[in-house]
Amino acid sequence: MLFRLLTEIGIINQLAETAFERVLPHGLTRAQFTVLNHSVRMGDNRTPAQLAAVLQVTRGTMTSTLARLEEKGFIRIEPDAVDGRSKRVLLTPQGRDAREESMRAAFPFLQQATGAIPRDMVESLLPQVEQVRAWLDQNRLE
Repeated sequence: MLFRLLTEIGIINQLAETAFERVLPHGLTRAQFTVLNHSVRMGDNRTPAQLAAVLQVTRGTMTSTLARLEEKGFIRIEPDAVDGRSKRVLLTPQGRDAREESMRAAFPFLQQATGAIPRDMVESLLPQVEQVRAWLDQNRLE
């Protein structure tokens, strides 16, 4: 039963992310949006290694994602003031705007889903899904 639940959550995630990626502005990918979104929600000034760990991708994948975001002017990568060997990722005002545009671009899809999925169902499921996510987050395999 647990495997079925995790499979359903995975399928829901894939379908939702694909729908979202199709409306992203500026040629953003899901990975690029995820970096922007994380930086807005949790603050920027992280190292590429910290972002890779938090977002559970390889350092190489993160380096590629950050390079594309920097090309678009959505982030700046600067030397760490304390440890010159390390870098820091800083969100630009254009990056913050791109994240907000992305959220607005998703609104029509979310509005359509809101009409199809009853609010009481969402309110009922959300705490349970959050509990699953919290357990998985606390028990990551390294």
